[in-house]
Amino acid sequence: MLERVKTAAREAPPLGIGYYTVSEAARLIRMPARNINRWLGGYAFKSAGKAGRMPPLWTPELPADGDHLELGFRDLIELRFVQAFIEKDLDLRVIRSCMEHARTYVSDDRPFSTRKFQTDGRTIFLDSLRASGERELIDLRKGQFVFLGVVERTFKDLDLDNEVVARWRPFRGKDTIVIDPQRSFGQPIAAEFGVPTVALAEAVKSEGSVERVARLYEVSPSVVRDAVRFEEYLLAA
Repeated sequence: MLERVKTAAREAPPLGIGYYTVSEAARLIRMPARNINRWLGGYAFKSAGKAGRMPPLWTPELPADGDHLELGFRDLIELRFVQAFIEKDLDLRVIRSCMEHARTYVSDDRPFSTRKFQTDGRTIFLDSLRASGERELIDLRKGQFVFLGVVERTFKDLDLDNEVVARWRPFRGKDTIVIDPQRSFGQPIAAEFGVPTVALAEAVKSEGSVERVARLYEVSPSVVRDAVRFEEYLLAA
């Protein structure tokens, strides 16, 4: 929380994009922060005794604060897809190739968070493998199955407007909790009431009663319980 206050005092982020530090994004996606820094900041490496540098998978929506990356909502969704593919043992070279091909196919720098990727992901995946020569990295039949499964599962808790992902329902896909870059800078909130889930969860700790917090914030008790469970889920990562 202190991290957010310091950053907000420096310069307010643009409205409607969402705003996340690397540590906040890592918490929401449940992935190591070092992966985000490597994937979006690039990294140095050595191969056969020669130094090289791997470029970022893409440039974040928000300008970096010195050495610190700052991410927008669509960065968060793209990272969520990359993480899901990695968890299914797809090689990062295959994911990078797919992303590069998808950018051209859908005409968007963040292709995974588009409706066209949702509908044409299989074609994009196969075409990118053919173009890159990376087919030997995976069993093609298994790769298609894994890829399609990730796309289908990951889009289930996403809402799209104007052909791109506009909202994420991060708690089991339930409508009670939403991450929406148009509201509260994209922080998790009670969807109907707009109260941050962290505020509701902390209030329950201090008040010791879901019902009392529901009255104080004029929120239904079931939503308060979902907020508490969601924050517990994040802490368990």
